[in-house]
Amino acid sequence: MVNIDDAIIARLESFGEKFEILVDPDLAADFRNPDNEEEIDIEDILAVEEIFKDSKKGDKASDESMNKVFETTDVLEVASQILHKGTVQLTAEQRRQMQEDKRKQVIATIAREGINPQNGLPHPAVRIENAMNEAKVKIDAFKSVDEQVQIALKAIKVLIPIKFEKVKIAVRLPSTAAGSAYSAIHPFGKILNEEWQQDGSWIAIVEMSGGLQDDFNHKMASISGGEAETKLIK
Repeated sequence: MVNIDDAIIARLESFGEKFEILVDPDLAADFRNPDNEEEIDIEDILAVEEIFKDSKKGDKASDESMNKVFETTDVLEVASQILHKGTVQLTAEQRRQMQEDKRKQVIATIAREGINPQNGLPHPAVRIENAMNEAKVKIDAFKSVDEQVQIALKAIKVLIPIKFEKVKIAVRLPSTAAGSAYSAIHPFGKILNEEWQQDGSWIAIVEMSGGLQDDFNHKMASISGGEAETKLIK
């Protein structure tokens, strides 16, 4: 539980009522992040397990007002709804860092999923970042990556040729590397077809996001000592 002196205010106003809680700034930000897969206990976020009408004055919210808005007087349930639906008074540095982290995630996702439809090759992340800067794409720290990827993609399409597309790559690995194939390929996509050759080598067709081509080729070269053969199937 955060020290009350280090806590910030999360606030929700509804049906003419105002509710406030005192929360850990970092945990509250993680709790509100729609892309955060880690479960955070609401008890760990609260500096004090109370729902206030005015936290600075120490005025507590009435049971009547909580029932009116939340249909419960359970402190943890009310606090959870305040965090999800209300506003959190983040510091300027916290908000800047959250926006920067989310921006990096958006860029990485577009670089992984997108290709240049003119040549079938992925765009470097720096090219996507430059296009987002030119298009003045604004990142919201509290919106999901998936939602903002679509916004960014629409904005940069007028600047660079890009689309999300799956590609198929044929790969041949020598017998010395074939045993590592499944674990190495799994993070990139799925194996559509595979076949063992008489010389012990292994060939397969792998489907993956278009932007992963270069990383996939490098990985295959790495596990095979440079002997892997890969080819984009048109």
